[in-house]
Amino acid sequence: MKKQIYLSAFALLALAACKEKAENTEEPVAETTMETPQPENEWITLFDGSNLDSWHAYNGEAPTQWKIEGENLVFTPAENQQGSQNLVTNETFESFELSLDWKISEGGNSGIMWAVQENDSLSEPYLTGPEIQILDDERHPDAKAGTTHRSGALYDMIAAPEGVVKPAGEWNSYVITIDYENNKGVVVLNDTEVVSFPVSGPEWDAMVAESKFADWSIFGKSQSGHIALQDHGNVVTFRDIKIKKL
Repeated sequence: MKKQIYLSAFALLALAACKEKAENTEEPVAETTMETPQPENEWITLFDGSNLDSWHAYNGEAPTQWKIEGENLVFTPAENQQGSQNLVTNETFESFELSLDWKISEGGNSGIMWAVQENDSLSEPYLTGPEIQILDDERHPDAKAGTTHRSGALYDMIAAPEGVVKPAGEWNSYVITIDYENNKGVVVLNDTEVVSFPVSGPEWDAMVAESKFADWSIFGKSQSGHIALQDHGNVVTFRDIKIKKL
């Protein structure tokens, strides 16, 4: 009887050892790697100082007066310049948040436009795209033409306050939000909200009707288009341009 008990115990131990060996010799199960989903509303770099791959001159030309100097994008008008050379994004955007730094030369003028349409029959982005003003408020005569022409203003429609923009030759920052779903545009200049406005509907139409654009049949009619950096015949510099789709 004792011998039978010993044999049974030995058999159980042998069976357990075989099972453990079989488990150890099984091929490891490959781990499944789940792809991390890309976050929505991710920043898209439009200019980081390395290239102009995201841009072209208005109406499809290669830019010749926009150059990379250091890590900055600099517009310098050509001598005896005929016409203008505005820079526009390759991609079109609808609702977005645009972030960038800029500085204007003494007495200089420029601007940033959105919903810009390209067509050989159109000579300038401002014929279709509303503009956020860039200006040397101290020296350029346009600043004396009214508060809606100062830096930070929705040009000729919504005024910007004094005292927020830094002088010519110094860096300023813009965060421009255009949100058609919530019918709101916002301009933040140097971390201060300076302008807020509707971007569509009766209120937008009323603002346009009271501006210089009242009789411009295609101005501000589209909710999608290119972002434009304006050639106004003066040196202007940009850096760290990025955009987030809303």
